[in-house]
This record gives sequence, C-alpha cells and structure tokens, in this order.
Amino acid sequence: MGAMMTYGSYLSDKEDLIRDGVLIAFLDTLIAILAGVAIFTAVFSMGFEPDAGPGLAFQVLPAVFARMPGGMLFAVLFFGLLSIAALTSAISLLEVITSYFVDEKDMERHRVVILAGAFTFLVGVPSSLSFGAMNDVHLFGLNFFDMMDYLSANILLPLGGLLIAVFVGWHMGLKEALAELKKGAADYSDTLLNIWFIFVKYISPLAVALVLLSKLGLL
Repeated sequence: MGAMMTYGSYLSDKEDLIRDGVLIAFLDTLIAILAGVAIFTAVFSMGFEPDAGPGLAFQVLPAVFARMPGGMLFAVLFFGLLSIAALTSAISLLEVITSYFVDEKDMERHRVVILAGAFTFLVGVPSSLSFGAMNDVHLFGLNFFDMMDYLSANILLPLGGLLIAVFVGWHMGLKEALAELKKGAADYSDTLLNIWFIFVKYISPLAVALVLLSKLGLL
C-alpha cells in the first residue's frame, strides 16, 4: 500500500491514473494466476501437498524440481527470478521509509537507505533461518518466517488499506480528494469520479474491515 502511494506521488500530472490503475490491477492478477497454475500443476502432478503456505517455494518446489526432467535448469531460473523479484520489491518498500524521513525529517537519503536497509537485513536473517538453524524456534506456535508472513499479510496489509481508505474518504474529503484525482483523470466525467469517492469512503473501508476481522478470526 505504502509503495503504491509513494510511487504514485512521483507520477506526472499527465499520466492517466484510472487507465494505469486498471492495467496494473489486471496484469498483477494475470501474472499471479499464471504463476499459480504453473506452480500448483507441478506440485499436484508430483503428489505433494499444496498447503505449505509461504514455505512452498523453499520446501516443496526444490523437491518438485529434483524430480522434473531438466529440473536443475528450471530451479536456477525460478530462484534467480524469485531473487530479482524479492530485491526489486525490497527496494520499492524501502522507498516508503526513505521518502518519509527525507521529506518530513530532512534526513539525508543515503543515510536513511543505509539504516533502513540494515534494519531490514537484520529482520530478514531469522526469516531466512526459519527453515534451517531456527526451524525449532517458535513464537505463538509459528516460526519467525510464518509469524512475519501472518503479521504482514493478515494484519498490516488490510489495516494499511483500511487506514488509506479512511484517510482519503473521511480526512481529505470530497473536494480535496477529487482535486488530486483530477490531476491524472481530467478526461473522466465528474459522475465517475464521484462514484469512485463513494466507494472509497463507504464501501472500501467496510469491505477491508470485514477482511481484517476475518483474518483475525473474529468473523
């Protein structure tokens, strides 16, 4: 959420926000579906259980590749691309922290990047060791990797979406929100933009709140 907001703030006013938003959502969903089909087809064909969660890539897939013809080549390609995806994602998420401290606290960018990067690295170490040396270390019944995954995916992500929707819909208000949106959506009708604001103010917070409560086991 924060990464999209941060990079969105860097866009030119000439960019078509609605077109770009639709394309990003469509392509992201399409790639996720294609990746899921490719991975789970291999997992089911090899007789493995698909419920390994985030550990699927590090526990089940290596065994799948070991039993595939040319599996070593596919393993190198897969984990190489996975590393690139992780690195680029880390850079984009690091920009959220960096831009805040640079813009709001007047800190030097390189200093923020070093400090935030070092902290992220230190937090990532126990996550990496959760399937090896720290496999027996559990908090709340989960290893460190699974705990971080649960915290980010089930709590922080929906909570961030909820707070963004509340901020835009209830703090900024209609006039200011539409003024910002029109910088990249001037060619669209006011009716369409007003419908967007209604969704952001009323429907999105309710829907995300239900997701959050469901993830917490309260529904």
